[in-house]
Amino acid sequence: MVADTLLSRLQRVRRTGPGKWIASCPTREDKCPSLAIREMDDGRVLLHDFGGDSVEAILAAVGLSFTDLYPTQPGAATKPARRPFSASDVLSLVAFESTVAVVVISDVVNGKGVTEQDFNRLLVAARRLGNAAEVCNGPR
Repeated sequence: MVADTLLSRLQRVRRTGPGKWIASCPTREDKCPSLAIREMDDGRVLLHDFGGDSVEAILAAVGLSFTDLYPTQPGAATKPARRPFSASDVLSLVAFESTVAVVVISDVVNGKGVTEQDFNRLLVAARRLGNAAEVCNGPR
């Protein structure tokens, strides 16, 4: 169990529910335990310090790293990263949203009025194009 390793390095650990604990934060003198620990069904461990200390600082204080919060899965290193959308889906979206943008921009260039609905749709197109870029390149 991944949580067991972390819990064994903390002070004043108390179970608060199934797969949930609270403990003193190891980065400072805690008068009351403020570090919440939760083990997910898939074995991942989540941390939240109500005192505001970062997870990175907490892990460093107990000699662990972020990778220690995840269970080792056989063959995980050989699996390619899962992409939520196929490349053709992303390209289709980009083509469609680009067309929307061209139509609205064309209306502006040709002196036609742009309705609030057209402007709002242009904003949606811009957001979706940004999301497509993130799918391809990761967060900006």
